[in-house]
Amino acid sequence: MIYLRQIRLPDNDDGGWPHTIPALRQRGAIELDKPVTLLCGENGSGKSTLMECLAVKLAAPAVGRTDAARDESLAALRPYAWGMRLTHAKKPRATLFLRSEDFFNFILRMQQERREMLRELARVDDEYAGRGAFALNQARMTYAGAIGDMEGRYGRDLLDHSSHGESFLRLFNERLTPGGLYLLDEPEAPLSPLRQMALLSLIRRMADEEGCQFIIATHSPILLAYPDAALYSFDESPLARASFDTLESIALLRGFLNNPERYLRNL
Repeated sequence: MIYLRQIRLPDNDDGGWPHTIPALRQRGAIELDKPVTLLCGENGSGKSTLMECLAVKLAAPAVGRTDAARDESLAALRPYAWGMRLTHAKKPRATLFLRSEDFFNFILRMQQERREMLRELARVDDEYAGRGAFALNQARMTYAGAIGDMEGRYGRDLLDHSSHGESFLRLFNERLTPGGLYLLDEPEAPLSPLRQMALLSLIRRMADEEGCQFIIATHSPILLAYPDAALYSFDESPLARASFDTLESIALLRGFLNNPERYLRNL
C-alpha cells in the first residue's frame, strides 16, 4: 500500500544547513512508488537528515520522544521540512518515526519507570503490613497493574536487562500495526545479521499482508537487499534511483569478504 506518494524537496535555498548537503540542495522529487523505499549512502550524505525532516513534516510520533514536529532537537530542520511538499495517496491508520538511539533511550526510561513502581510496591507492602489482604491488594493495584501491563507489552527481559536485538524486534512487533506508514532510521544498529534477517522478514510481511508502507534509511546490506524496493543512493548527485548490485558499498563489502587480507594490507 502506498500512502505517501512523493517527496518534493524545497525550492527555496537559503544557503544554510541542510541545503549545504548536496543530496538535499537539489531540486526535484523522490518518488515513493513501492511499499518499501530504501535510502542509502555514506555517513553525512543526508539520508538521516531527510528522514528527520520528513518526520517533522508529518508530525510523526516517535518512540521514546515527543512527536517530531515538537522535538526541540530537530528545530533547526523545521524551515527545510516545512518547505518540502508531500503528495499523499491516502491517509495511513498510523505513523511512526524510529531512530535506533531513540530505542535505547526508550528502554532506559521504561526500566527507570519500572524500578520506581517496584519501589512503590515495596513501600505499600511495608505500610500496609498487618492491615489485611483486601486493603493491601487495593493499595497495590495501581502499581501492580502498571507493571503487569508494561511487562506484557515489552517483556520482563527487556525491562530487567540492557537492550538487545531480541528486545528491539519485540518493540517492533508491538508498535507496527496494519495500515501504517513507518519511517525507520538505521533500524539495523542494535541487530546482529540474523536479527536483521528477522526484521527484513517482518517488514516484508507487514508490507505484503498488512498494507504498510516503509521508508528506511540504512547501511545494512541485508535490508538493502529487500526485493523490489525503491532504492535511492544519496552518494549520487543529483539524487538518483539505484539497484542493489550497482551500489558501491555492496561491491566494497563483497570484495572485502572475498579477500579481507588484501584490504587489511592496503589499510
